[in-house]
Amino acid sequence: MIDFFLYDESEDTYTRYVSFVGEHGRYDLAIIQTDRYFGKSLVLNTQGSRFGIIGPDDLEEEGYIAHILGYTDDEASEVEAFLSEVIA
Repeated sequence: MIDFFLYDESEDTYTRYVSFVGEHGRYDLAIIQTDRYFGKSLVLNTQGSRFGIIGPDDLEEEGYIAHILGYTDDEASEVEAFLSEVIA
């Protein structure tokens, strides 16, 4: 039984589903934009069942995308290039 909730809220979001092929692989992502994470987006790697809360500052951090979304360095560089165009 649940004694208490820390929070239980609903919010309208914008979700973009995108699939693309790069030099190093195929990528299937869901990008959820919400006010919940201080302007960052929730990015889901739907092939690898991994996700991360990602903003422009995270895209500049070396190795972050590879680690958080479960990609190799080469794959992560392709995903970073795409995300840098869609995450403001």
